[in-house]
Amino acid sequence: MPDVKPAMRVIYIPILLLFAAFLFLPLGILFVRSFETADGINLSNYLTVLSNAELMMSFGNSVKISGLTAVITTVLAFFLAYSIHCTRLYRPLKSVIKTGILIPMLLPTITFGFAIIYSFGNQGIITKIFGRNLFDIYGFNGLLISYVIYTLPSAFLLINNSFKYMDKKFIIVSKLMGDGTIRSFMNTIIRPLSGTLGGAFVLSFILSFTDFGIPASVGGTYSVVATQLYQVMLGSIPDFNNGAVIAILMLIPVVFSVFLLNYLEKLNFQYDKFSDIELTKHIGRDICFGGISLLVLIGMFSVFAVMFIAPFLTSFPYDLSFTIKHFIDTFQSSDLTAVYKNSLFVALMTAVMGTFIAFSSAVLNVRTPLKGKSSMDVISMLTNTVPGMVLGLSYLLLFNGSSWKGTFAIIILCNIVHFFTTPYLMAKNSLSKMNPGWETTGNLLGDSWIRTIYRVILPNSASTVIEMFSYYFINSMVTISGIIFLVTAQTTLVASKIKELQHFAKFNEIFILSLLIFFTNLVVKLLCDHYQKRQFKH
Repeated sequence: MPDVKPAMRVIYIPILLLFAAFLFLPLGILFVRSFETADGINLSNYLTVLSNAELMMSFGNSVKISGLTAVITTVLAFFLAYSIHCTRLYRPLKSVIKTGILIPMLLPTITFGFAIIYSFGNQGIITKIFGRNLFDIYGFNGLLISYVIYTLPSAFLLINNSFKYMDKKFIIVSKLMGDGTIRSFMNTIIRPLSGTLGGAFVLSFILSFTDFGIPASVGGTYSVVATQLYQVMLGSIPDFNNGAVIAILMLIPVVFSVFLLNYLEKLNFQYDKFSDIELTKHIGRDICFGGISLLVLIGMFSVFAVMFIAPFLTSFPYDLSFTIKHFIDTFQSSDLTAVYKNSLFVALMTAVMGTFIAFSSAVLNVRTPLKGKSSMDVISMLTNTVPGMVLGLSYLLLFNGSSWKGTFAIIILCNIVHFFTTPYLMAKNSLSKMNPGWETTGNLLGDSWIRTIYRVILPNSASTVIEMFSYYFINSMVTISGIIFLVTAQTTLVASKIKELQHFAKFNEIFILSLLIFFTNLVVKLLCDHYQKRQFKH
């Protein structure tokens, strides 16, 4: 590892200042604001909020539905990952499961609710097929289905990744030693995965608890904390102080979840080596897991199918004749095309700048001897903990009276900070596996530290950098929680425009904009995957 170079400090100090200004300072202002009253600093805001029965019920509702979502999501994600790694399913079917389950990640969460309304509502496609309402979709039922669809891809990615590092040899050994099916399953599958399963539960809980898009579309009269915060801040009389209190209280279950996550990491197994062996055939097992996986995918696709059908019909569900009029009208609307261009600009700038900041932070932490470099890990943990709505609100309070208010710069910075954790960890894991002597060799050959990073480290990290770019871009296109308090008439994005169109019941426009986001994200994802495969070939 090289000595500390001036170039390292030149990169480290601006990154530290960036997070000081756009993470620590806004959260500090939010915390102070929660204690501010007309009579000075005291606890009366907290007492007001805690004595509000409706608000406390919303907190209870959020915890209840997020907990149930997390249980269902973790079980389903486990079934899907098990089907891929521990069965002899037809290989193309495994590919369909792996790809299909990620589709919800390419759509804004606010669309999920509208898709469910058009599928299970009084005039929905699935309601028509069955000839009656299967259940009431507004409120608890609609939220639960939407939350499960929303959190399932993230939980699956987590569990699926851990399965790759499991030694399947122990499953064979357990059988040879005469263990029963349940005992073998618990010892060789569940126990090694217990930390990851706990992590998937916590991740699903946090995502559901802090999401605003889904309750905004299908919440009905079932009040959750995210909609309460929105109403307090953007209602007829905004209450910044009480909004700050609700935002601070939203952090409590999330912080508790993070501590639980750190504890669960101790349960993870470390294998000396893994042997990826083919398991024996078991028709009953394969049919069971394959059937459940297909049912989950079909159920998910049946909800989203309406989104690809309704915009092409004259007036769903009354006039089912084919038309492209809705698309022509939408694309001729300068307002909607401007909004789409805004979203593309924000996503592209977030992806480029965010990838640079996250990669630079990881390089400083893993590949330099800088003092205080572990502060990057602290920042990463904090950005992982703070919900998008809370971060967005803290920006609103900090920049409310300044010229920064309502600018694209604030939205882009909010996205960079909000989604920092995952790209940073991707880069950190990749860089820590590389030869630690490359910088020293470069130094001996007369190359500067920056030149070695550019010529050696970066090319060897190209695949990870592409993945980081893809992650930032896709999440910036679909997020609504982080930006709902920050957009203005000039900086409206597609996800916030969908929220606006909801008030006018313009569902065709909502689905067309959702399809625009979906296909934009799909193209970016396919391009990034293509370039990643090319990197592996080199």
